Amino acid sequence: MEMLLDVVLDTFLDAAKLLPFLFIAFILIEFVEHKMGKKGKEVLAKSKKTGPIIGGLLGAIPQCGFSALCTNLYVTRIISLGTLISVYLSTSDEMLLIMLGKLGDGTTLIEILKIIGIKVLIGIIFGYIIDLIIRKKDVKTKHEDYHMCDDDHCDCDHSIIKSSLIHTLKTVLFIIIVTFIINLLFEIIGEDNLQQLFMKNTIFAPFIAALIGLIPNCGASIALTEFYLSDVISLGTAIGGLLTGAGVGLIILFKQNKNIKENLLIVALIYFIGSIMGILLNLIGV
Repeated sequence: MEMLLDVVLDTFLDAAKLLPFLFIAFILIEFVEHKMGKKGKEVLAKSKKTGPIIGGLLGAIPQCGFSALCTNLYVTRIISLGTLISVYLSTSDEMLLIMLGKLGDGTTLIEILKIIGIKVLIGIIFGYIIDLIIRKKDVKTKHEDYHMCDDDHCDCDHSIIKSSLIHTLKTVLFIIIVTFIINLLFEIIGEDNLQQLFMKNTIFAPFIAALIGLIPNCGASIALTEFYLSDVISLGTAIGGLLTGAGVGLIILFKQNKNIKENLLIVALIYFIGSIMGILLNLIGV
């Protein structure tokens, strides 16, 4: 019973941290869709040229709120796929907070900045590569004119605040359900058993770390960071796993974006990038 209460508490705390980010994201989306009009959307579209840079830098901010925010912006096509990927790859979630808490206890500020810098750089580079490929193929998605309000029937033409609150509460409810299940699994399996999944100093370690990083919960980034600090996995393997740690952004992606094939492609992309970069970083001895 005590374990169950801890899981419930952690779940609601995780969801509460996201409330401000989600609410701001929905207000922005509603404003763009219903108030700014065509000219406003054109202004935002032009900013896509620097999108991966902005996305990479925003993703480095602790917690996964910006991955949640940018997921909503991508679903409504306010930002590009490359920008979304750059945010996902650079998202630090709980990693930065944990390492800052370990300063002076075997962890240095240079080490922290190196990890963040590598993640941000990889996010920016692959963000631009993806946008370049998408533009070259001139891909058009059938959700280009998708409006969340068409699905939620929230009367957003009359009140941006009211409709944004409805969208936020529905999304948070979804996150609570999924996060509860994930937190419960972490408690039942335990971190000690998870350590056995890693094969340190082998080529397979980054693949496993990247797979764990895909778990849409801060527990994944916490576990990966603790494994690295405890010398269970190498720095390259840790970064490979943290690159795929987009947090609850992936939960929101599958909830809001109706194109399941596209969602799976995005997951496959960040998994591939995380795994390959983890292997490469291990080979060059980062």
